[in-house]
Amino acid sequence: MYQFFVEEEQVHSDSISITGGDVNHIKNVLRMKNGEKIRVSSKSGQAYFCHISSILDDEVIAAIDSADETGTELDNHIVLYQGLPKGDKMELIIQKAVELGVSEIVPVAMKNCVVKLDEKKAAKKLQRWQAIAESAAKQSKRTVIPTVKQPVKIASELDITLVPYENERGMDATREIMGQLMAGQTIGVVVGPEGGFAPEEIALVDEHATMHRISLGRRILRTETAGLAALAMLVYNLDV
Repeated sequence: MYQFFVEEEQVHSDSISITGGDVNHIKNVLRMKNGEKIRVSSKSGQAYFCHISSILDDEVIAAIDSADETGTELDNHIVLYQGLPKGDKMELIIQKAVELGVSEIVPVAMKNCVVKLDEKKAAKKLQRWQAIAESAAKQSKRTVIPTVKQPVKIASELDITLVPYENERGMDATREIMGQLMAGQTIGVVVGPEGGFAPEEIALVDEHATMHRISLGRRILRTETAGLAALAMLVYNLDV
């Protein structure tokens, strides 16, 4: 069943109006017909099971069959703070992080980042990254589209922030912290770039009571793997 997102004003009492680029996708790419089932979510996070009732030139009308009361979202707001990686690795990270249930993705300009984005480049990258997040949200049947924020220098404080660190040894502490997480908490995951965290960045982590260094095992993971491994652990502990 294909997934689509709409604005609040496109949702009516018994039908939903789908407009924009999704119309061409439904008509000419998916070649869908009247009666086919789809899932539609509003930007507020309410999802509906629908069937296509009418396909027009610039609009598709979906009749609402029922509301999706279960949804696909975690009960936690999870933010991935990702040290800017080289090449197109950020695109893969965004795609997979969205599939794993992240709520926000914030690229972070850390000391050892090779990539340096000026304001013009950042705006262009952000537009593409947000489009990748939306595509991944559709594919994974997310109820909301996670937001990709402007690159920043530091992570803001949440209820708890986990920092996978290659010099942190032992999974027992990681298991203990994961086991203490509760539904409703806001959780951050901070991942360093290819060059790793600078000593002063780790020192900053140690100064905050809500930030915890964790191990992801005895092997050294690439920057594009570390965050996804941490997110998978969170899904295991928090998804019900």
